[in-house]
Amino acid sequence: MSQEGPQQGASHMRSYTRSRKSGAPGWMLQRITGVALIILTIGHYIWMHYNPASGHDFSHTAERLKQPVFVGMYILFVTIGMYHGIQGMWNIVRDFKLRKSITWTIYGIMITLAIIFVGIGINTVLTFDPNMP
Repeated sequence: MSQEGPQQGASHMRSYTRSRKSGAPGWMLQRITGVALIILTIGHYIWMHYNPASGHDFSHTAERLKQPVFVGMYILFVTIGMYHGIQGMWNIVRDFKLRKSITWTIYGIMITLAIIFVGIGINTVLTFDPNMP
């Protein structure tokens, strides 16, 4: 058994405090967005499926999308959900230990698609017009 000196132990611990290399912010944000999604999903489920007043037809949906609280909730849901999903997919891609060029190409494609889909989701919520066919 080898005994680690104070210098070796200190340098080992310092490597974990460098958050850019350790992935700690991504890890923490993944957990935070996961909890936020659980709360938003449960709130959505209770409000939309157990509340008879919420209605399940187009006119009630149109009324709901006129309220800033619901618009904000839907935008938050789309944005947080996409971040959480992309972060999870990125962790899976990194686990494969592919060549850097392939890894970063996949990352670029994922980010591009995420921006497009979040943009479509936000645009749909913000420009919703119940009078459009």
